[in-house]
Amino acid sequence: MTAQLSKPFLEPPVSFDEFIAGLPESSEFRYELHQGKIIEMPKPRGKHSKVAGFTNGELFLEIRRLGLPYFIPRECIVRSRDGESGYEPDVIVLDEPALIDEPQWESSSVLTLGKSIKLIVEVVSTNWRIDYAKKLADYEDLGIPEYWIIDYAALGGRRFIGNPKQPTVTICTLIDAEYELQPFRGREPIISAIFPALGLTAAQILQAEAEQSLQAEQ
Repeated sequence: MTAQLSKPFLEPPVSFDEFIAGLPESSEFRYELHQGKIIEMPKPRGKHSKVAGFTNGELFLEIRRLGLPYFIPRECIVRSRDGESGYEPDVIVLDEPALIDEPQWESSSVLTLGKSIKLIVEVVSTNWRIDYAKKLADYEDLGIPEYWIIDYAALGGRRFIGNPKQPTVTICTLIDAEYELQPFRGREPIISAIFPALGLTAAQILQAEAEQSLQAEQ
């Protein structure tokens, strides 16, 4: 997600509760709280929106096919364990029975417990360090079992997506309280612990196969 500092509706430092209370009811932007600073996030457009929508749809179909007690909300905020940050993921899969223990879910769609979340997906834009570093660390700290970083434009650092850079889906799987990162590219099948029979390739998620086929025909 592209992130930039904007004129905040509250001056920093902002507490998480102040951030939630001050969110506008409707806006052309999304907002996140990053270590006490409010960040203006333009809503996904173009290919970013397409990639996020495709991933959302495929995960929804798999949830329904397997009859799992999961769902994908339209929007929500994930609070970091230290309470200094709050994120609105591009896609998030929730464990519905676990929401009974979430104190702010019904009133504010706020998630504070890692056990409520099965999987988070972030689609990378220009400020890639947030997805690959800060969010990764905070999601890991919350104990979220799986985190996908979809870098369709190959914007991330070479240590994450290789040299030369190439579009990559990085699956972060929580093992012994730490994420293990596995990059997937091209026609490599995605390996997900949460959805082991998903049957998607990296290229399908990155929305590259159709474009490659068109180029080959030309």
